[in-house]
Amino acid sequence: MSPDFKTLINKIASGETLTRQEARNAFNYMMSGDATGAQIGAFLMGLRLRGETIDEITGAAEAMRAKAHFITAPDNAVDTCGTGGDGAHTYNISTAAAIILAACGVSVAKHGNRAISSKSGSADVLEVLGINIDAPMAIVERCLAEIGIGFMMATRHHSAMRHVGPSRTSLGTRTIFNLLGPLSNPAGAKYQVIGVFDKKWTAPLAEVLGKLGSEWVWVVHGADGLDELSLSGPSYVSEYKDGKVTSFEITPEDAGLERAPLSKIRGGNSSQNAKALKQVLQGHKNAYRDITLLNCAAALLVAGKAKNIKEGTQIAAKAVDSGAALGKLQQWVKMSNE
Repeated sequence: MSPDFKTLINKIASGETLTRQEARNAFNYMMSGDATGAQIGAFLMGLRLRGETIDEITGAAEAMRAKAHFITAPDNAVDTCGTGGDGAHTYNISTAAAIILAACGVSVAKHGNRAISSKSGSADVLEVLGINIDAPMAIVERCLAEIGIGFMMATRHHSAMRHVGPSRTSLGTRTIFNLLGPLSNPAGAKYQVIGVFDKKWTAPLAEVLGKLGSEWVWVVHGADGLDELSLSGPSYVSEYKDGKVTSFEITPEDAGLERAPLSKIRGGNSSQNAKALKQVLQGHKNAYRDITLLNCAAALLVAGKAKNIKEGTQIAAKAVDSGAALGKLQQWVKMSNE
């Protein structure tokens, strides 16, 4: 073990915090395959028990980005994703929102994975819909450039994560890595709507994204526990824009939508979720549609395409009802398989 890494483990064990550079060094060491499983487990649990700081998360994200396989994307690309782990087992809201967003003329660099704690991750549902989730990176770049949406599989773009995967699995609990995925978009998207599993992370992650060079970000958490903007009640938002973080609440009524309980947006397996998603794109009116429009509206706002959440919801609804969103999915399926 590197003497530096040993020093950092001891530092965490004694309750001290790491600097941004120390965190970057530690995560670089772990993701280079030089640390043992026991060392990684001790380090991650030490951070978890003491509580991760903004500098530690920033340094960790910088290490992850440095090891990522990046693709070329438009400067104004947007990502919609969540940390997952909210335990709500909803259908794939941010994935559906991404397709509608692309139909509204926004470039969407969608970053995702197969299911970890849910029954259906974004990769699973897109695969059922016909998207080639393993398309060569050149095809993903072409999809982004020509039709405005591309999917980046987390395991492929963050292959260094294989060195920490077994330790994370054996720990069986959330660690800092649950926060790092949305902070490490492989297209370098500077405009994001990120859902988190706990309200306490909205403001810190917004601040971290600012330090990492983001332009405009919403970090959101539903009062019902969702890592999305919720239909069942208020949602907490921390916005990073113009160098500062502002926190506020959003309700479905702000978007001109009716409230609906969580039970109305429950998901199933990838086939069931793909069917629900396609029905939304076909214009079916239900709670799946409403929560998708709400989350798409937030992304339209950070992309500068809507003045407020209500206007964003109306723009998203128009993209669905005109058939543009379904057409966008069909274009994407075709090009991703070329």
